Amino acid sequence: MKTLVLHIPDHLDITENETRRFLAAKMFEIGKLSLGQAADLACMSKLAFSEILSDFNVSLINYTSSDVLRDAAQF
Repeated sequence: MKTLVLHIPDHLDITENETRRFLAAKMFEIGKLSLGQAADLACMSKLAFSEILSDFNVSLINYTSSDVLRDAAQF
């Protein structure tokens, strides 16, 4: 396991859980983590994590326009 230390000034009032969830959501959004990996990082179940993605403007369905076009070309 890797450890990351972030120094967050007290006046920002950001909790560890908020930081974990944000990082997990954004890493999921860019495809660095699967849903399960991101949920683990956020210390949440997959279902609970998928429900908070919209709080970070992240879609549960990470399907790019090129993916749609590629799939449509197969029909």
